[in-house]
Amino acid sequence: MSGFSPDWLDLREGADHRARDAGLVARLAEALATRPAPLAIVDLGCGLGSNLRALAPRLPPRQSWRLVDHDPALLAAARERLLAWAETGEERADGSLVLRHGAATLAVSFHEADLVAGLEAALGPRPDLVTAAALFDLCSETFLARLADAVAAHGALFYTALTYDGRETWTPPHPADADALAAFLADQRTDKGFGPSAGPDASAVLARLLAARGYRTQEADSPWRLAAGDDSDLIRALAQGQAQALAGRLPEAVRADWRAARESARAASIGHVDLLAVPEG
Repeated sequence: MSGFSPDWLDLREGADHRARDAGLVARLAEALATRPAPLAIVDLGCGLGSNLRALAPRLPPRQSWRLVDHDPALLAAARERLLAWAETGEERADGSLVLRHGAATLAVSFHEADLVAGLEAALGPRPDLVTAAALFDLCSETFLARLADAVAAHGALFYTALTYDGRETWTPPHPADADALAAFLADQRTDKGFGPSAGPDASAVLARLLAARGYRTQEADSPWRLAAGDDSDLIRALAQGQAQALAGRLPEAVRADWRAARESARAASIGHVDLLAVPEG
């Protein structure tokens, strides 16, 4: 799987946190409240720890987080950002952290892992919750079936946020928008390291796979709603990243004109879906 830069992950964090569906997070917290403390939470593809920062203040207060990523540089940066985010932080001899933020007390450990080769081991011994953000649209249906099997084997809850769903609206419109989106979606379905990606179908695929394994599933839209001004840097970076993915898929002059228009867009809505799955009974 290709990596993500810390700059990109930092840039998108505010939009990610605004976009999450609050009702689904509240239902997740309610479901976890029946489990004994401390909650064992595994965050796959944790990046800089944004998913933890979004969820931890909204879950029952005693939590143990297992942060998993393939990139040791991102894990090191996540440690720094979490220590800065916490009101108090203590580093243990084994490299883990004890953090306090608001009412929450968190034990946090960091694990470098290749999810393709070691998914089951990455989940640890007894997770109460397996979670991720902005990850599974990069994964194949075969990998997602393995994930569903591993989650169900533990009877864990499952929550993922910000899975790209292929819906985009840019303002003002551009004549190449439809062709650019079709080309971008074609790129989305290529192999990102997990086999041919499910792309915008990933959330629906996960919901189907988990339902077949005895889970009740709920989905909720979580679109980015970006506006020039506060979000201009993110709009520009998003346009640049998408235009890069379109290389060879659109005539170069069309791609360059589309990129220039999108970098200066007044607004953009980028579709995502959040998914919660709770085992029956």
